Amino acid sequence: MTDNPTSQPPTSPQPTGRIVLLTVSHRVAPGLLSFQAWDALRAADHVLCADAGHPLLPYVWDAGVTVEIAAPTATELVDACGPGVTLVVIPPAAESADTALTDGLARLAGSGRAAMPDLELLPGSYDVPGARLLDLVQVMDRIRRACPWTSTQTHEGLAKYAIEEAYELVEAIEDGDATELREELGDVLLQVALHARIAEDAADASDAFSIDDVAATLVEKLIHRHPHVFGDETAQTPEDVHALWLRTKAVEKHHRTSVTDGIPLGQPALALAAKLAGRARSAGLDVKLPDVPAGADEVGRALLAMAVHAETTGADPETSLRTAARAYRDAIRAAESAPPSA
Repeated sequence: MTDNPTSQPPTSPQPTGRIVLLTVSHRVAPGLLSFQAWDALRAADHVLCADAGHPLLPYVWDAGVTVEIAAPTATELVDACGPGVTLVVIPPAAESADTALTDGLARLAGSGRAAMPDLELLPGSYDVPGARLLDLVQVMDRIRRACPWTSTQTHEGLAKYAIEEAYELVEAIEDGDATELREELGDVLLQVALHARIAEDAADASDAFSIDDVAATLVEKLIHRHPHVFGDETAQTPEDVHALWLRTKAVEKHHRTSVTDGIPLGQPALALAAKLAGRARSAGLDVKLPDVPAGADEVGRALLAMAVHAETTGADPETSLRTAARAYRDAIRAAESAPPSA
């Protein structure tokens, strides 16, 4: 077999350039980048960033990486990325950052009219679960400082809205509408964020606290009340968990002088009656229903008796009555739409 005299010797593939678009989350501390991100930054021939005030830059500079403050177009970036050259682009920090560069690179790659370098999207940091709560804190802080209405609000003035939002949340749960439930949960969360932000402005420094203090208190309480999850206790059934919960709360509330301490009297009357009955039953107290004073309306005592009976059987009288009331509402609407009888 003879060689073809016209054949050319094989050639090595020419190296291509590489453009790395580094994505970072503005909700994560700017110095916390992935190993791959730091490796790409240190190995790059050029690192570009259009935002001279980018929070990541001080950390990159401290690591000995030179950053050029520049905002090239897609065409200019491709032209500058010669064979074997690696360019790393740090995008703007804001979530709503301009996408002109990435859109331009996509159009160039799709046009077929340009010799494109390798394009890589490299996540440098990720949002962790709950990261959007940081946005909520920032937005609430700005509204509290800049909104003429919000900046003057007090805990007392906003109390009624907390009640309203809680009822709307319950209605969304009863309706079974996931979209409505999501929105109403947000409205309840708004109340928490706003009240916590107001507390930061307390005139007495000893009364001031932040949303972080609220979260820290809750985390501490949850861990303490779930020793079967975070400690050495064992609970195999929901009943075991409930019994453990009651024992843990009893230790926490040892300073109470009455089993009724801590029960908010402002809650709906049926829920209040059931709560009182539950506390009495848990304490092993045999409490008779109070006598109705002469001439007084006996409806209250009858409702109290029903609420106590419901709690004893494991039913929630408030929920039961709400369910019946909703059915009654539907019956009223049906009666309104029914044709008049002859």
